[in-house]
Amino acid sequence: MANKRDYYEVLGVAKTASADEIKSAYRKLALKWHPDRWVNGSDAEKKTAEENFKEAAEAYSILSDPDKRAKYDQFGFAADQMGGGGAGGFDFGGMDINDFLRNIFGGSFGFDFGGGGFGGFSGFGGGDSQPRTQRGRDIRTSVKLTLEEIATGCEKEISLERARPCPDCGGKGAKSEADIKTCPTCGGQGRVRQQTRSLFGVGYTIGICPQCQGEGKVISNPCRRCNGTGLERRRELVRVRIPAGVENGMQITIRGEGHAAPHGGVNGDLLVVINEVQHPQLQRDGNNLFYTRIISVMDAMLGCEVSVPCLDGSYKVKVEPGTQSGTVVKLRGKGLPAVQGYGRGTGDLYVKFQVWVPHKLSRSEKEALEQMRSSSSFTPDLTREDKATFDKVKNIF
Repeated sequence: MANKRDYYEVLGVAKTASADEIKSAYRKLALKWHPDRWVNGSDAEKKTAEENFKEAAEAYSILSDPDKRAKYDQFGFAADQMGGGGAGGFDFGGMDINDFLRNIFGGSFGFDFGGGGFGGFSGFGGGDSQPRTQRGRDIRTSVKLTLEEIATGCEKEISLERARPCPDCGGKGAKSEADIKTCPTCGGQGRVRQQTRSLFGVGYTIGICPQCQGEGKVISNPCRRCNGTGLERRRELVRVRIPAGVENGMQITIRGEGHAAPHGGVNGDLLVVINEVQHPQLQRDGNNLFYTRIISVMDAMLGCEVSVPCLDGSYKVKVEPGTQSGTVVKLRGKGLPAVQGYGRGTGDLYVKFQVWVPHKLSRSEKEALEQMRSSSSFTPDLTREDKATFDKVKNIF
């Protein structure tokens, strides 16, 4: 008794620690001091690991039990003298250590001390092995979309070749249910245990059964059409609904539309990657669209009305008299919607006007322009707003 450390100190938790905190602390210590991790250590390190592992397990066995913890909190190590499952009477030989460790780790590995004080425990969950449910492979493909299709969403028909259940055996791989037997190697568990011996004891690993591949069953009379696989490849058409607002490179997952799994397992998924087709006039940036329109000097000076392409048709935009080159007009709500409603809503269409200056003029045109050159209307006159904008950007140049 005198050499024992306080259980809370062993686990490194406070006396007010919750059940989850106690369990978490024990998991860390059990993983740290598990003898499997010290097989290649020195004799002193192996002994220390075993002692610390036992100490942590004993502390957890008391503090994880509300009744034992209450007695320990009140009477300390003297609680084991009171009967009724006190604090100090910890003995691996008197309990199901498999269940104890399985509740903590739920793993499929273990260690056997062969009577070295642990009652010869044989696993961290080997008795709970379940047959494996196989899953079909995913299929990855791509689909091309125009901006018009992206704006409204659409349905696409995709042709693909995939594994489907055999029509003769219904995917079972056998002619009848009577031809499906329990695997003799693993006894239907789908897992087998392999032992390894070391100086410290007997370790083992649990792996997939090589005969049934983890299914727990074998076929005695396989289907002739599929040779027992339960599958055959077929080319099929799949209709995929594409939501509005998707972007280039985005992936849409269609659950269960991939390859079928052998013997009635879970189908894989169909992964559809979006390939956005470049629009001939519009540029995309997120949900916003951009369009550049070139206008003549006369239209810029006198004003006009131009037609701007939108995803839902053309749109008339008024060019105000005196429009400067580089002027941007925003058409609110004429961009792209957010995918599935996520984001900032529908984007906008930004129209940028560029004024085209002629390279060559006739003599009469030059004469007419020379007469206007000296006019005050053709003399640059920065307004207060224009000057403020100019002052902000002049340092760039």
